[in-house]
Amino acid sequence: MATIRDIANAAGVSVATVSRVLNHDTTMSVSLDTKMRIFTIAEELEYVPVRSKKKDSEYSEEEKKYNLAIVDWYSNENLIEDPYYLSLYAAIEKQCVTRGYNTCRILTVDGQYVSSVAMELDGILAIGRFSNEEVEALSGICKDIVFIDSSPRESVYDSISINARLGITQALEYLYSLNHRDIAFLGGMVVGDNKEEARDVRLEAYIMVMNKNNCYKYEYIYIGKKISYEEGLNGVKALLSKKMKMPDAILAANDMMAMGAIAGLKENGYRVPEDISVIGFNDLRNAKFSDPPLTTIHIPIDFIAECAVEMITERINMEYEYPRKIIVPTKLVIRESCKKQEKE
Repeated sequence: MATIRDIANAAGVSVATVSRVLNHDTTMSVSLDTKMRIFTIAEELEYVPVRSKKKDSEYSEEEKKYNLAIVDWYSNENLIEDPYYLSLYAAIEKQCVTRGYNTCRILTVDGQYVSSVAMELDGILAIGRFSNEEVEALSGICKDIVFIDSSPRESVYDSISINARLGITQALEYLYSLNHRDIAFLGGMVVGDNKEEARDVRLEAYIMVMNKNNCYKYEYIYIGKKISYEEGLNGVKALLSKKMKMPDAILAANDMMAMGAIAGLKENGYRVPEDISVIGFNDLRNAKFSDPPLTTIHIPIDFIAECAVEMITERINMEYEYPRKIIVPTKLVIRESCKKQEKE
């Protein structure tokens, strides 16, 4: 049976480094190549964590511990640009630890899914969007899967999605209450549940609500290559280049884009919220520390994580026959980036 010391010797790193990498310690600074080398060697040596060596027969049904793999669709670069999925991953892993479950990552190596630790899996928690081929590959590793933030093959798999339409409606209703009518939308290219090209649900909701209130103006929409801080800056530049009246408010598809928009507005002499209100989406942990503190739509990440782990547990135990889909509601969080506009 391979040990952490065996992996450390083979990888040419310290035992402490191997231990922290295999336990997904996010506070340490290790290159991606080193992490991949450690995971690959652990796989080759068929390393099994101490926690997972205990046989299932040694547990009662009430205290049975499961081996769960977590897989996410974002690259490391994407996670830096949009920490939403990183927060979701951390919350799910925390829920697993709370229950005493063993966890590992499923990584992509040479286009193939590979478990970071050699152990028999009971279930997979898949975060993000996956193509039909990727769903097939995951199902080949383990049949019990819960998808988070997408719902591919709803007749087969359990899933949890966000009620983005509700969030956009809440944001616009709040801006209307502040007498804003010229409201811009900043978004980016998105993919659907199976990584196919798709129209953003947030954009669709924006158009629907704005049309309903006779406030829709196509010129106030900006769709960038992605939803990021940089594209928030670009969105403001695009609005300024149209040589038309600037909007009273900006609704961004996520918090990072909203923060980019705020920076872009300030660079061009606009005050937030005195001149233009800005509202985000996600309620990332740093949203309350932006300047000004960002009004945003809150997504209950901890609740989503709790639901996901509970759902995979019940699926493993075959507590229900048909797959379930949970739609999680959003909530408006009011801070200081929006201000009421006085009626003329």
